[in-house]
Amino acid sequence: MNNTNLIIDSHVHTEFSPDSNSKMIDIIKRAIDLGLKEVIFTDHVDFDSPEEIFLYEIDYVDYMKKLENLRNIFPNIDILLGVEIGYQTHLNERLDKFIKSYPFDFVICSIHSCEGLDFYNGDFFKGKTQEESYKSYFKTIEKSIENYDNFDVYGHLDAIVRYGNFPNKKIEYLDFKEAIDNILNLIIQRGKGIELNTSGLRYNLGEMHPNRDILKRYFQLGGKIITLGSDAHSANDLCRDFKEGINILKNIGFKHIAQFKNRKVTFIEI
Repeated sequence: MNNTNLIIDSHVHTEFSPDSNSKMIDIIKRAIDLGLKEVIFTDHVDFDSPEEIFLYEIDYVDYMKKLENLRNIFPNIDILLGVEIGYQTHLNERLDKFIKSYPFDFVICSIHSCEGLDFYNGDFFKGKTQEESYKSYFKTIEKSIENYDNFDVYGHLDAIVRYGNFPNKKIEYLDFKEAIDNILNLIIQRGKGIELNTSGLRYNLGEMHPNRDILKRYFQLGGKIITLGSDAHSANDLCRDFKEGINILKNIGFKHIAQFKNRKVTFIEI
């Protein structure tokens, strides 16, 4: 049974994200070209970000008007509302209020900064070894899952490898086994999921996020909720490398891709 056209891209950015200029309408047209039945937008909301461009806040009144207009223009494809929140420990109440204010279908929780320091400009890595950096990052993720639960999946779990001026950026599962197991167990216990984010290939990292060893461990621990997302910032990257991502998941033993609507999970057989 071929369910490819039922598998949507669960991590997509539009012109409303400050690091993307891809228009909603172009992404919808691309989704239609790919034969998809649904499309979802998961734009950045990073309150109090140390990265200046992410201090921009989306006008969700305008956002919802645009979404409704596009739903009228394209009645034959289901256009869903998602969001990628950049979590920090002091934002719980603010994030809850925001998420409850709009009819989100899906919420990704991600870490885009740590200790109030930015990854992209290198501030977080100053004065730290690679091991210290990664341990701090994983500890932050663990604490976030312990302290906050208004999300559906955790985004790009090992995305820290994108940053830092280290010669070998790969995370070896065995080097951080305790921390990674704690994170995965918490996610499973709380009924949440993770995503397989294909963008690592686009960034020439040689692996998706998280890498295969972490995916295998998630499966071994009983993890079942896993979405597939390109982290597209361009319409051309919608569903990019999904065939390889699906093959990776199938080889590990996963039977289904998770997708969300109205914050409820459904499973598509692969």
